[in-house]
Amino acid sequence: MTSEFEPRIRFDRDRQIMEADFSGFHFDSSATVNRFYDHIEERIAATGEELWFFLVNLNDMRIDPAAWVAYATRGKALNLAHSMGSVRFDASPETAAQIERAARTEAFDPNLFTNRADALARLAEMPSTRRTRVQHDPCYATGDFVRRIAFDFERGIMEVDFSHFTFNHSRDVNDFYDHIEERIADTGRDRWFFLIDYDGCRILPAAWVQYAHRGKLLNLAHSLGSVRYAPGSETEAEIRLRAESQDFRPNIRNTRAEALARIEEMRLEHA
Repeated sequence: MTSEFEPRIRFDRDRQIMEADFSGFHFDSSATVNRFYDHIEERIAATGEELWFFLVNLNDMRIDPAAWVAYATRGKALNLAHSMGSVRFDASPETAAQIERAARTEAFDPNLFTNRADALARLAEMPSTRRTRVQHDPCYATGDFVRRIAFDFERGIMEVDFSHFTFNHSRDVNDFYDHIEERIADTGRDRWFFLIDYDGCRILPAAWVQYAHRGKLLNLAHSLGSVRYAPGSETEAEIRLRAESQDFRPNIRNTRAEALARIEEMRLEHA
């Protein structure tokens, strides 16, 4: 599926534009939305630049009702984290009629056009907010992480306490995950069950791409199975969305006791 997305995302480094070609694409499910947006995030991360102008081709795109919530959620998060301005174009008669009806009214959208040339001209009017390669200042010191990692050697569980912790940006993610990897290395034991407390955890849009990337790498390298617990949160909802496209079971429980019980089930599955 990723190969289908690959040619639909292009970058113009001179004009700082990411072009997303949704033309003729059918978002038939939440999982399809998440796979596509995962790919966009990965491609942005690979550029080494966090901020881009977005040029989006919506011509003949279809979104089924089952995909709308995920499409709106992931699109909003992507724009908050990485967009300096978004302009869309759609050559359909419906869009032309919509623009004509909305002209000179409060409903007028100045960033929707019927052709690519006008959309590019609009982007050219927008100011770049990029700085020379964003360098985030650290929000936390090592001491903030130490107490949040604990190992139960008898049961083979690494417990990670993300409760009431905020990942503000990629630097926070890298600092915390570097610490986790160092602590695992210090144990002399390569693989553990992961028990993760997400109660009150916040992962801001600027942190999500790196959070997903580092979490996936950590799980592949060191996890026998991961169980998360959080009594209802935006972070939980986001994890469930992303699980649809990243081929993992979110394993989210309401309480620590329920999460531990799930780990014991997984232990039996491994036996």
